[in-house]
Amino acid sequence: MSLQILNLRDARQFIPDIADRLWHAWWRHDGHPPSAVVDALNEVVAAPAFPFTLVALGDGVFAGTVTAIASDMDERPELGPWIAALWVEPACRGTGIARTLVEQATATMFAQGHPQVYLYAIPPLQPFYLGMGWTLREERFGKMGVDIYSRHNPGNAPSAA
Repeated sequence: MSLQILNLRDARQFIPDIADRLWHAWWRHDGHPPSAVVDALNEVVAAPAFPFTLVALGDGVFAGTVTAIASDMDERPELGPWIAALWVEPACRGTGIARTLVEQATATMFAQGHPQVYLYAIPPLQPFYLGMGWTLREERFGKMGVDIYSRHNPGNAPSAA
């Protein structure tokens, strides 16, 4: 499979696909209408550089997405920015698309000058994120019982005192 990663700003035709996947996976459970996801994606597309959404295409077909946002956890407002809404189409899972999306989003955020990036995930994904170099900050946090991870920008490493 030929994999291509695009910024949603350059691939707006995938907004309906992304909105559908994100609404079914996360937003509908909170009572949001599908149009709320489309509106949120349009806000991301309207931003000059951050936040941003990446789109993975496998052989030209929608295969996955990830979004970089300022805040993704109301209970931890001091943390940010975040990698959020990672989605890979079921038929494409296990092919490295999730890893590629997370790595590209992280690299873009570091290139934009963010000293640290966060994400949260369900506990079974712990080996995946630890294997990519993420640091586990909190386990089974909050009512969702998710793990919180961080990754430091290697270009902004703290100096030894």
